[in-house]
Amino acid sequence: MRVEKSVEIKAPPEKIWPLLIEPKKVLEWYIPLRRFEYTGKQKGGEGAPLYFEEKVVGQLMKLNCVVTECVENKSFAFKMTSGSMMKSYEERWTLEKTPSGSKFTFVEQGELPYGFFGKLIEPIAERMSGLTLNKMLAELNSMAAG
Repeated sequence: MRVEKSVEIKAPPEKIWPLLIEPKKVLEWYIPLRRFEYTGKQKGGEGAPLYFEEKVVGQLMKLNCVVTECVENKSFAFKMTSGSMMKSYEERWTLEKTPSGSKFTFVEQGELPYGFFGKLIEPIAERMSGLTLNKMLAELNSMAAG
């Protein structure tokens, strides 16, 4: 399963960046999240442990992750190290400076653990995720440009 969407935001990357790395701010635009927090001594940056809970089809997906990329005002990525409802999972968020502000791109990639059944429901999961992502990007755009 892979979902990728972008949005143009009328704000520079420096204004958007805190909304991507500060847990309380992430919770404001990332609609299905219930928890998003750094869990180790390292509170950000590459290698930091990260935990998040996301409401998915009425259940909580609980993932322990590690930050795999953190380049200020450019990119933030993490991947699952253990968790529920997914065999593998990663996200990457990027910011590109544009003449009118920034282009924000959200990519999520994962594999469902249910074998053949997982492959069968993957297109439905991608569609649902894409619809939620549209709402999330609209919220991020509103917060950053407002």
